[in-house]
Amino acid sequence: MFNLPSLYDVALLLPAIILGLTFHEFAHGWVADRLGDRTARAMGRLTINPVAHVDPIGFLLLFLVGFGWAKPVPVNPYNFRCEIKQGMLLVSLAGPATNVLLAVVSAVVLGLFYNQQWPYFAEIMDKMILINIVLAVFNLIPVPPLDGSKILAGILPGRQEWLEQLERFGPILLIVLLFTGVIGYVFSFLVSPIYRVLYNLASFIAFQ
Repeated sequence: MFNLPSLYDVALLLPAIILGLTFHEFAHGWVADRLGDRTARAMGRLTINPVAHVDPIGFLLLFLVGFGWAKPVPVNPYNFRCEIKQGMLLVSLAGPATNVLLAVVSAVVLGLFYNQQWPYFAEIMDKMILINIVLAVFNLIPVPPLDGSKILAGILPGRQEWLEQLERFGPILLIVLLFTGVIGYVFSFLVSPIYRVLYNLASFIAFQ
């Protein structure tokens, strides 16, 4: 399961992982800030400096097993100017949505520069597409503390206390899902098709 990447693979993956994780967390903080919560700003997390966001373990696992995480941006929903449930839904959606946006932008850039004979740049853009899709899909899994659980709580009516109670078991549940192959199945079912769509978009742009 743990495949050590070559130095060349590291050079390709590094920009994609750093940018994907950084903008994911920045998006959470930015939306919370816009809704009235200044916690991320006060703690120096409303920044695109990767040092403020990258978690060493989550960063390493992205290289080894294909998914990972960053340091969660602190959010105090009681500071929101809107209803707490609605605010948390928007804040939670912001991270995966930003990763999807980065994947689409990377596909467009790949298509525009595909014929420029810059193989290293093209491969970086390809990894940008893949890594950002992986981050979006992984974070949408409805298991605490991932964004998907908060999105699910925001969509379902009433207060979903069972999700709050499940949060203390979230990391263990994620490990179980990993080693039983469930996460791999989710990735094969969602990541690969989305990747193909975006790569086809890049190819379409390249040959226009």
